[in-house]
Amino acid sequence: MKEQYTPPTIWTHDAESGGKWASINRPVSGATHTKILPVGEHALQLYSMGTPNGQKITIMLEELLALGKSAEYDAHMIKITEGDQFSSGFVDINPNSKIPALVDHTPDGAETVFESASILVYLAEKFSALLPEKSTQRTQVMNWLFWLHGSAPYLGGGFGHFYAYAPEKFEYAIDRFTMETKRQLDVLDKQLAKHEFIAGDEYSIADIATWPWYGNLILGKLYDAKDFLQVADYNHIQRWAKAMLARPAVQRGCIVNRTWGEAWEQLENRHSAEDIDNVLALKPV
Repeated sequence: MKEQYTPPTIWTHDAESGGKWASINRPVSGATHTKILPVGEHALQLYSMGTPNGQKITIMLEELLALGKSAEYDAHMIKITEGDQFSSGFVDINPNSKIPALVDHTPDGAETVFESASILVYLAEKFSALLPEKSTQRTQVMNWLFWLHGSAPYLGGGFGHFYAYAPEKFEYAIDRFTMETKRQLDVLDKQLAKHEFIAGDEYSIADIATWPWYGNLILGKLYDAKDFLQVADYNHIQRWAKAMLARPAVQRGCIVNRTWGEAWEQLENRHSAEDIDNVLALKPV
């Protein structure tokens, strides 16, 4: 039997024990190297990667474009597995070194926005879209947006880490976060049994924030855990997740800042609508 771990009096960082992310995880913040971020021709400059958190913003931007808003953008890949988020340029716009981060080059100067919920609200307010103006409806959207940001870390950093990425499988940790993930799925399923969308009967940034995590999970596109979690049992999330994926803007946003998957799912950097069109044209009919 393996000896039980006893925490030391003072914790010290063991760079060899971090598994897949050991090379980039560290207990301090700040830049590790000097690098200037690229800047494209559009006012909106997104620095991101096509993880669930990154997909939130590219889906949002594509939805805004579909609504006819002037939301053209450049999306630059930040390779988090290679430590791009610790460059001096990225740390300047997000001292927390997490994707996504957005710079809006306005006539009054550059506005920097980080944290995906903050970016979603910023864009919704800037373009007057996907966030209701009425206080009651707006409150419900904000309730579910913040629910997502309180819940997703248990799914990603909890369940996802211990189920898919940890160097060893720990039954206690997997059981703990599986229970919480299934509880969250039950919360969502019951909400979607009553409403077409997450926060009611209108599509909103609450759906855009939630789908990359729980939609991808329920459709078997995250952690390869659909059987383990019995995701087919959540009928109402299944209905919503499939309806979301049928939206052209969701399909377009999902491929941006990706370098994995099928050829038609990969677009490292995005500078125009044609960039996405050319990649999606590779998708088998």
